[in-house]
Order: sequence, then structure tokens, then C-alpha cells
Amino acid sequence: MTVGALPQEIREKLRRAERLEWITIGIMVITVIAMGLVMGSSQAMQTAWVEDLLSLIPPIVFLVTARLERRKPTALYPFGFERYHSIAFLVAAVSLTAMGALLAIDSVVTLIKQERPTVGSIAIFGHEIWQGWLMIGVLALSVIPPVVLGRLKYALAQPLHDKVLHTDALMNKADWLTGLAGVAGVFGIAYGLWWADAAAALIISLDILRDGVRSGRIATAELADTTPRRLDSPKISEEALQLAARLKACPGVRGVRLRETGRMFEVTVEPDAQMPNLDTLRRIAAENWRVATLNIAAVHDAPEEAGDPARAETGESWTPYLRVLPGSP
Repeated sequence: MTVGALPQEIREKLRRAERLEWITIGIMVITVIAMGLVMGSSQAMQTAWVEDLLSLIPPIVFLVTARLERRKPTALYPFGFERYHSIAFLVAAVSLTAMGALLAIDSVVTLIKQERPTVGSIAIFGHEIWQGWLMIGVLALSVIPPVVLGRLKYALAQPLHDKVLHTDALMNKADWLTGLAGVAGVFGIAYGLWWADAAAALIISLDILRDGVRSGRIATAELADTTPRRLDSPKISEEALQLAARLKACPGVRGVRLRETGRMFEVTVEPDAQMPNLDTLRRIAAENWRVATLNIAAVHDAPEEAGDPARAETGESWTPYLRVLPGSP
């Protein structure tokens, strides 16, 4: 199912998400430049700068994937481009994990070495000003956009079932948490608490690492074609369980399997002795816009009779022989 075949409400939300991502990229580029000019030797400030730099990855991969999703299936990609959304989610999750791990290691090394950062003064219009005030000002301003953008993205990620957008919202959360931790670290330097700077960076990096690992588990499960998972947890999606239960309740249905390709579902129904009513299955599938493909599988209860020793080991096999697209004639 291409983007053009999605419900109008979903398409509008996708366009809104794309605008938010372009805004995010613009703001983050300005923030990275501003932080680079004033960060000095502050560990927390450097942590915030690196975190903001890496946080550009999720919005970029989201925008690239959004363009790919609009493309129709081709001879080389007969099943479409929805799977690229899963790949983009893995890239975003790995970026989040790597960022948290690298920043945590850097902070621990700083604490072990007991490195004492120094913040000097800078001359502005003939007046000597402690550079820490500039750091605090830039950090405080950098906190505001991620708070707003993160909440807007999180609200859109839920109805879109967009894990890349959800991961980006987590990145925005890490942005403003890092900013606050950076402010605390710079104040710690001012009062002679040399460890406060690195400790603040370590605390926030561990939070980033936790979110990254959780997202990575979900992304890996999705690419491994497991049962669809929740947006914010490796647990099985309640929506997938409800859809499977409705289909399994239909006469003639022996079992149901679901997997996730991007934001879409692929459903395979295993018929019983009698063939289930295709119109009923199609109607149930069409009620959920996330169902892109509905397969009917043939079950071989006595595979050894067919002379196939590989199938004889399992006792039965699933062989899709009929594909029904929701809404198709």
C-alpha cells in the first residue's frame, strides 16, 4: 500500500510530521553552531553538542523514508518500499544507542581521570564576561524547541504508528534533558564542583542509552518478522492481538499470523478444513488501514504423502497461495 492509498487523515498527519522534521533540522543546525561557538571545555556542554549533532539523523532518515514510501512497486521492488521504514527505524535506534554509549563512556573516563574543566572569560564590547553565562544562555534557549517539537511528534507518532517519528521524539526528549543537565554542570563548575559537569553528562547519557536499547530491540524484532510490537515497547501490539482474534473467530479460520512491514501489517490466514468466507476476511482487514496484505495459506496436514521429507519434520506447513488486498475486487 503506497502513501497515496492511505486514508486522508493519515496522509495529512504524515505531511504535518514532515514539516515538523524540516523545522527540527533547521533549529538543530542553528543550535549546533551556537553551542560549538561557546562550549569551551565543559563536559556537559560537549555532551549536549554531540547529542544535538547526532539528533539530526532521525529527522533526516524519516524524510528520506517518507519520499520512498510514495513510490509505487517496481520490477526490482515488487512488494513496494514499506520495508525501508523498518530499516530507517533501525538506523534511528542504532544512532540513539551509539550516542548514549559514547557519551556515557566519555563521562566515566572524565570522572576517573578527575579532569577539572575550566571556563574562562570573553570580551564583549570591551567588557569581560564569564563564558559560563553564555553557555547557560545557549543551553537554556536550546531546551525550548525540543520540548515543543518532541510533544508534537509524539502526538503524531501514535496515530501514524511511526516508530522513526517516535524515536525522534525520544531524541528531542534527550535534547532538552541534556540541556538542563548542561546548565547544572556549568553551575557546578562555577561553584568548584568539578565532578558535577561530568556527572550531569553521565546521567543523561544513561537515559539516552536506555531509550536506544529499547528502540533497538523493537527494530530488530520488526526486521526479523516477529509479531508486531508496540510503539514504545518490545511487547506484542494490542492492535495486532485484537485483529488476529477477530480473524480467528471467523468460521473456517484455523490460525492467523501477522508481521509488520514499516507501519503496515501483512496478515496470513490459515484455513481449516473448509474455506473461510473471503468477503468477511476482506471486510475485517479493510477496517484497519494498516493491513496492506491479506494472504490465505494452504495447510498440508500429511506432508509425508506429498513426498516432501522437509515438511514431514514439522507435520504441517504454510504455503501462501492466495493474496487478497483489502478493498480489491
